[in-house]
Amino acid sequence: MINIAIFASGSGTNAEAIMRHFEGSTRGRVALLLSNREDAYALKRAEGFGVPTAVFTREEFGEPGGRVASLLQEHGIDFIVLAGFLWLVPHYLTDAYAGRIVNIHPALLPKFGGRGMYGDRVHRAVIEAGERESGITIHWVNERYDSGDTIFQATVAVDADDTAETLAAKIHVLEHRHFPTVIEETIAGLPPIDTKQNTK
Repeated sequence: MINIAIFASGSGTNAEAIMRHFEGSTRGRVALLLSNREDAYALKRAEGFGVPTAVFTREEFGEPGGRVASLLQEHGIDFIVLAGFLWLVPHYLTDAYAGRIVNIHPALLPKFGGRGMYGDRVHRAVIEAGERESGITIHWVNERYDSGDTIFQATVAVDADDTAETLAAKIHVLEHRHFPTVIEETIAGLPPIDTKQNTK
């Protein structure tokens, strides 16, 4: 059984879809939800599923062998999912969990990615650029924003009358439909890791 940690900064609709999906899975379980915001509604959603939660500061996130690393070790985390998490992941985590951290982006990378490109900012940029389609990109996480190799993409049409809000609604449908399934497929056959050695 692969222990999954979700990092979330906001409302947590993707986190909820993932937690619901893995309730009955034999491949993995959500063992921890971490947030950089104490007011993130994702924390409440996790509590509803009985998933342990914690909030961390930027200093704690950036410190090798610090609190975040300790939490991952304590919960035996084998795989990390970024679900609406906005901070750049530090090197000690991308190294320790190489090939074991995934993110979802609400556009078709490599377009409309990078620092500051999240949420409605992405959807407005897509519409303003006159794109005829958008979608989701699930990708590996490395030391740069939105630049890891693509695992999966799904598309949706951008209609002439779409707004950032209506396009966001279409994207959310894709996210909730595909993200949990792609995570499960990605962890299939993945061995647990020795987190006691992995995040120091």
